[in-house]
Amino acid sequence: MQLFLSAGLIAAIVAWGLVAPASLGAVFDRALATITVHFGWLYLWVVLGLVVVCALLAFSRYGDLKLGADDDEPEFSRGTWFAMLFAAGMGIGLVFWGVAEPISHFVAPPPGITPGTPEAANAAMRYAFFHWGLHPWAVYGVVALAIAFFTFRRGRAALISSATESLPWRGVRVLSPLFNVLAVIATAFGVAASLGIGALQINSGLNAVFGVPVGTLPQMLIIAVTTALFLGSALTGVTRGIKWLSIVNLLIAAALALFVFAVGPTVAIIDTFTTTLGAYASEFVRMSLRMTPFRDSGWVGGWTIFYWAWWIAWSPFVGLFIARVSRGRTIREFVIGTVFTPTLAGFLWFAIFGGTALNLQIFGGVPIADAVKADVSTAMFAMFDALPLGTVMSVVATVLVLVFFVTSGDSATLVLGIMSSKGEPDPKGRVKLVWGLLVAGIAASLLLSGGIKAVQTATIVFALPFTLVIVLMTAALWRAVREDWQAEQRRERELRRRLREMVGPGPL
Repeated sequence: MQLFLSAGLIAAIVAWGLVAPASLGAVFDRALATITVHFGWLYLWVVLGLVVVCALLAFSRYGDLKLGADDDEPEFSRGTWFAMLFAAGMGIGLVFWGVAEPISHFVAPPPGITPGTPEAANAAMRYAFFHWGLHPWAVYGVVALAIAFFTFRRGRAALISSATESLPWRGVRVLSPLFNVLAVIATAFGVAASLGIGALQINSGLNAVFGVPVGTLPQMLIIAVTTALFLGSALTGVTRGIKWLSIVNLLIAAALALFVFAVGPTVAIIDTFTTTLGAYASEFVRMSLRMTPFRDSGWVGGWTIFYWAWWIAWSPFVGLFIARVSRGRTIREFVIGTVFTPTLAGFLWFAIFGGTALNLQIFGGVPIADAVKADVSTAMFAMFDALPLGTVMSVVATVLVLVFFVTSGDSATLVLGIMSSKGEPDPKGRVKLVWGLLVAGIAASLLLSGGIKAVQTATIVFALPFTLVIVLMTAALWRAVREDWQAEQRRERELRRRLREMVGPGPL
């Protein structure tokens, strides 16, 4: 029933996007504008709350609880585990926005800052760190932890509803199956929109390197090739295709970052990282709760609230995938690995790519801002043109986007298969094949009709009800963690009592 309802809603919205993309875009643009104006505060408070919850779980007495039985061991090494969660979480986004976002903020900074000034450059880096730092990973981390906890410790299906159904409120339990429907819709649309957007960036990279024309036909071919690749990876399973592609991803990304660090303005990059990290720490709370009630400005809504809604919309997909590969970790290890470590990696990435781009724009006169204004997907390639071996780096970056593209696709195919197979951790190959072809078909159809942006906006609109679902999942998680910790304490006290009876009085 849930599968048919999800598929029916997806088909209806896709048909709308094909027949009347302008109408679909207008409706969801109005909905998004209304949500960001009237509910922006909700996103800010909820996401900041999730950061606090992650910190409390990691560094409190609950951190030693294991996601699974006491003798369960992790399925993957720490390096492999990190590579997979990073690739699924936001790897392709970092490549796309690593240069484009800091330059965008430099040209159009937050309210109260003059564009094109040193203050604008500092704010640009600070907000890039903010938008890709602790907050998004906390969203993913809490959703993933809730699913993993109820799956591996309570023996329930790997579904969103497994957490919310544990709450003692009858109304929530009745609505829980609908939460799974929301998760499937958000995942399918989010991945389809990203496939379309990724095709645009790969097309831009091929144009920059090989002169491949930018247009519909090359983009359709890109979607066809990448779909074949991610389906092949998905059908081989998590322990083979997804695992090895994620490791390759991480190695290529690290090599590219190290090369830019070496040939770019190295000292300026280090200074940028140091200054921005300090500013991020000192401005953390103010940025987390910043609205503009006394300014006629859409900057916070267009960037911060848009991002928070986007991370929330993607959280069912990323959260379920992270949960799938995290059995045997303790809560402390899980939170450090899924929130704090990726945040540091993102900071380094933006310091290297964003710091280099701003340095070239300000001191080298390289017109990267013009490239961003003309086409955001070309920003990184415009920066490479000003560095040694720029063509080689453009090739590597295009390959990196392609591989990130494939890992996101195969992870999403796995997750959609799990969701539509009642939480089966290893869904059948034909289920993954159907979902992979369906998502690719949605992306291709909407790209042809010009409806990709409309569906991306629709995905974010679906984030509003899912925000409340995440609040319920957080409450269920905290309640369950406390219950299990108390149960373990009782078992330990009982064990000590029995030992004392066996050995007699005295210290144990």
